[in-house]
Amino acid sequence: MLLEGSCHCKAVKFRVDSPSPYPYLICYCTICRKTAGGGGYAINLGALSETLEVEGEENISVYQARMWDHEGADGVEISPGERSFCKLCASALWVYDPRWPDLVHPFASAVDTPLPKPPEYVRMMLNYAAPWGEIPRDTSERHFPEYPDESLEDWHRRHGLYDEP
Repeated sequence: MLLEGSCHCKAVKFRVDSPSPYPYLICYCTICRKTAGGGGYAINLGALSETLEVEGEENISVYQARMWDHEGADGVEISPGERSFCKLCASALWVYDPRWPDLVHPFASAVDTPLPKPPEYVRMMLNYAAPWGEIPRDTSERHFPEYPDESLEDWHRRHGLYDEP
């Protein structure tokens, strides 16, 4: 599925092909929550990095998160993940991690293309959810204290929703 997205001020626009466009995976990690999550979480999609086309690239900045220890003390390392955002309006756009060079993960909140409704939601990194954030206790959802037991691609395949590139 072709995804088109932009930042809030429209200084950055992008297009990318996604074989896994269902916004089902809701992340409560402190990085997503603090850099992109208005509701206390963020939703990332999977897309093919080689297809990413960007207009307004001069307006992009990249943040590489500090990986904090569990007590919240000094960061122990810098994440290799590159979180691109608009340096004019601060909209979170996508995450790219060189450890998985074939993928880029646009934030669903930056995608302008109407996204399909997922058949189920998976909530991850619940150990790091903000105490004020409400986590639905819907029994049809799957919840994980940290990482889920399947990848974005595997989830889409399990539901018959993966669009072969």
